Amino acid sequence: MGQRFGTVVDTLGIERFPLLGVSQGGAISIAYAARHPERLSHLILYGGFALGGGKRSPGEREKRKAMGTLMRLGWGMDDPAFRQMFTSQFIPEATKDQADWFNDLQRKTTSPECAARYFEVVGNLDVREMLPQVQVPTLVMHVRDDLMVPIEAGRQMAAGIPHARFIALPGKNHLFLKHEPATARFFDEINLFLTK
Repeated sequence: MGQRFGTVVDTLGIERFPLLGVSQGGAISIAYAARHPERLSHLILYGGFALGGGKRSPGEREKRKAMGTLMRLGWGMDDPAFRQMFTSQFIPEATKDQADWFNDLQRKTTSPECAARYFEVVGNLDVREMLPQVQVPTLVMHVRDDLMVPIEAGRQMAAGIPHARFIALPGKNHLFLKHEPATARFFDEINLFLTK
């Protein structure tokens, strides 16, 4: 994945740029930052983790295994009950219309097998050894009551990156919604960070 990202950057002719990694994209961004510090001006991580959920605890591993089985069996069904389980973790404060939209988006964007395989791969990510190698200015943000990725995973990630700044945002939604307080704060913090 990191090689493909580097190819895109090279093709576009971008010399230095800020990189935003969201959720599992945080681990990919950490790997890129550790390998290519000369390419980045800033690293911004939101809702991320250095250690995937499948490696955090035996209980979490079993939960993810069960969720993977449910994904394979129910992801592509017209009934959104199986996908709603994920929607409830990503955006627990969504309106019915927002949840319905996200449920439908999940079904349309990937097959059940691909969704389950992706979920498994993400659960096994581990870039903890790369954290001390990140040498670019880094901002880490995480919502306090995130149900998908616990805030402690974000704090641990920030603590492992030299001089990283950690900001806890209000809310429960892993994918925050347009009109909630975390949204404005997220963009304000990014603007401040990039203009320093």
